[in-house]
Amino acid sequence: MAEALLIDTLPPAGASLASPRQIAGVVAGNALEFYDFLTFSFFAVDIGKAFFPSTDPTISLLASLATFGAGFLTRPLGAFVLGRMGDRIGRRPAMLICFGLMGLAIAGLALTPSYAQIGGAAPAIVVALRLLQGFALGGEVGPSTAYLAEAASAGRRGLMISLQYLGQGMATLTAGIVGVTLSATLSAGDLHAIGWRVALGLGVVIVPFGLMLRRGLTETLHAPEARVETERTHPTVRVLVLGLLLLASGTTITYVLNYLTTYATATLHMATRLAFTATVIRGLGTIIGSPLGGWLADRYGRRTVMLAPGLLLFLLIMPSFMWLSQARTGIALFTVTAVMSLLGGISGAAVIVAITEQLPKPSRSTSLAVVYALSISVFGGSAQFNVAWLTAHTHSVLAPAWYLVIGAAAGLVAMLFMRESAPVSGMSGREPA
Repeated sequence: MAEALLIDTLPPAGASLASPRQIAGVVAGNALEFYDFLTFSFFAVDIGKAFFPSTDPTISLLASLATFGAGFLTRPLGAFVLGRMGDRIGRRPAMLICFGLMGLAIAGLALTPSYAQIGGAAPAIVVALRLLQGFALGGEVGPSTAYLAEAASAGRRGLMISLQYLGQGMATLTAGIVGVTLSATLSAGDLHAIGWRVALGLGVVIVPFGLMLRRGLTETLHAPEARVETERTHPTVRVLVLGLLLLASGTTITYVLNYLTTYATATLHMATRLAFTATVIRGLGTIIGSPLGGWLADRYGRRTVMLAPGLLLFLLIMPSFMWLSQARTGIALFTVTAVMSLLGGISGAAVIVAITEQLPKPSRSTSLAVVYALSISVFGGSAQFNVAWLTAHTHSVLAPAWYLVIGAAAGLVAMLFMRESAPVSGMSGREPA
């Protein structure tokens, strides 16, 4: 009961600490940061050829994915430094710094000459910029999610926090649309040579608008909350451990599903256009699933909305990949992507809501940022490389499915031990567990 007491901290009924425009600024900024970070993954094959040339395409791909993974190494550091800043001086300045650093890194990546032009300096620069990207993104999740939680009106906190994942879905959707457009308008040679630079450059153009939106945010760190009895200043070990396991499972699922673009072209030898269309569908599934999961979590509780779609996703993984690997058609790829993205979005939204609610406000930004960054760094950063390596060494097209099964199973176990965190006002009279 003590944990339930410390989390039931809602603004007064009907009140909201931020306008729709300000909330849009948080979500849009979050979406742009993830767009910049994920675009590297979607163009992994082409980036590998530009900066890590090799006579063996598998080696180039693995080197590119290893560089993609390098961006996860500095996420815990960014989470601690920038997340702590969010708890000390405010959510708004922390989010502004994160966004500015991400803009600087993505501009550098778009302009870095290839290996053929400057030799070994090229991959060194790319790795350094990926480390800066990771630092910036590591600090983004904590302050922005804390802001959404604290700006929410009574009974809508689940929906509001789920906008964190909505932003990530928007990033995936945008990256997919850009990829489809480029593959349709550029020749195969131009797509491989400059397509990824154009995609990254589009993110650079939007950076000034994101900074303007975030500058107008109302600070929520020192805003009063309706508190009950006592509140801890630091989260319990139990919440941190379960949060780490839940996010590790979620990030494994997320990054393996994001890898479907590369998997479809590099492993299943499907057309690039189909692969990028799957990315569009992946984004749409997250955009629909995340707010739906947040809304359902407000209505029926966090645990139910975590477990039901999470279990269904677990059961569908193996048959879905078996069908996809045998059919190798657009219909199979799009269907598998849509169903898994929707289920993952619903369950994942309830997960991030439950974790955020069980973190006390004085350390909410730091705690969430660090737990999220650690899980992403260890499991998300290695997921795509591990899947590609397993596929190459086992010669099994089902390697991603087995990897997903393990990740989803770990998440289900953690969900069973997670306590209900929904406040009374958000569950039609039900008491928190």
